Amino acid sequence: MAVGVRKRQAAETEAELKAAAVRAFARLGYLNTKITDITAEAGRAAGSFYTHFTNKEALLEALLTDLLAEGDVSAAAPGHSDDFRDRDAVRWHVAAYWGFYRRHRTIVVALQQAATVDESFARRSQELLEPDLGHIADHLAKLELPGEPLVVASMFTGLLSTFADLWLSGRGPDLGRELSDEEAIETLTSFLHAGIGGRQP
Repeated sequence: MAVGVRKRQAAETEAELKAAAVRAFARLGYLNTKITDITAEAGRAAGSFYTHFTNKEALLEALLTDLLAEGDVSAAAPGHSDDFRDRDAVRWHVAAYWGFYRRHRTIVVALQQAATVDESFARRSQELLEPDLGHIADHLAKLELPGEPLVVASMFTGLLSTFADLWLSGRGPDLGRELSDEEAIETLTSFLHAGIGGRQP
């Protein structure tokens, strides 16, 4: 078999295992998912997992790396601005994160669960996420802030993550109606823009 074919097949198997893991995490929860659940979901032999990943945490780290790569592509998209004095720049980031969280909530929750029970994984995840936090801190550095840019950036991203998790999981307060994406994004944008001292519209 040609080397190129083997590489392609290996990449396909790895992608299938990742996709199967996400489905298993969604159904069982990360902590309850076993490697055999993932391989069964992928229709692969149990031993095939270890050709690509040393353990379940390594697979989750690979998923996180994929998400960060998607974020890098998003940051290069049209409409991205680093001037957080401008409400539209803040809104772009809020909307991008809201859509990202909606698409990848299963993985984000799995990362939270893994970090809760595995301190080394929590540290590794934090290392991988530091450039993204620095990205927001760089945007904020142009403003007169109530604290250091990295501190405020952690508040900014923490609020985004917590709010998205609350409402997109269906655990938000009962409004008697569904909170639309547009309302969530607009409310978050106004709150964050005012909080970081941006110019009012």
